[in-house]
Amino acid sequence: MEHVKSPEGEILTRAFLGFVQNSIACFRYILVTNNFGPAMGPVKSDIGGNISRLETRYLSSQSEFNYLYRIVRSEIESKKAKSSSSCANALLWLTRAMDFLSELFGNLMVHPDWSMSQVCADSYGKSLKKWHGWLASSSFSVALKLAPDRKKFMSIVGVKGDDVSDMENFCGRFSPLLEENHKFLAQCWNGQFESLTRHSQW
Repeated sequence: MEHVKSPEGEILTRAFLGFVQNSIACFRYILVTNNFGPAMGPVKSDIGGNISRLETRYLSSQSEFNYLYRIVRSEIESKKAKSSSSCANALLWLTRAMDFLSELFGNLMVHPDWSMSQVCADSYGKSLKKWHGWLASSSFSVALKLAPDRKKFMSIVGVKGDDVSDMENFCGRFSPLLEENHKFLAQCWNGQFESLTRHSQW
C-alpha cells in the first residue's frame, strides 16, 4: 500500500492497478469473487475489463500516464471522458467495485454476529446498488446469495481466528484512496459525471 502514491502524494497508475508487488487490491478482488460461484462471473469480467482498459492506456505511454489522473485529464482534453468505453468510466466503476469490497470487509469487522448474506446485502446497499439498474441489481443480488458461509469466507481471505488486523489495515488505508478517486472524478465535471454513469448491463 505504501507504493501507491508518489512522494508528492499523487496516485501512481502502475501501483494502483496492482503491478507493484501485488500490494493493491484490484486483482485480489477478482480472486475473492471467484468464491461466489459462476453467478459472479459477469461482475468479475467487468472489473477485469476496467483494469485492462486502464492498463492498456498506461502502457501506451508509461511516462505520460505514470500518474493515474493524467489518463482521465487526457480524455477530458480530447472530449472522450464521458464515453462508456473511456478510461474515466473504467476508473469510476473500478472504484465503485472497490467501495463494495471495502464495505464488505468493514461489516465483517463491525458485525461479527451477522451472516455472510447480511454482510453482503448491507455492503451492496451502501455501495453499488444505487448505481445499478433493475436488471443489474437483481443479478448482483442473486450472485451474493451464493456467497460461502462466513467462516469459510474469512478463511478464504486469510483471516485466522479472530485476528482481523489485516482487514482493518486494508479498509483504513484503501478507503481514503477510493474517496480521493470519487472526489477527483466529481470535480472534473462539477459532479455531473457520476450522476450520468449508471450500469444497465450484467
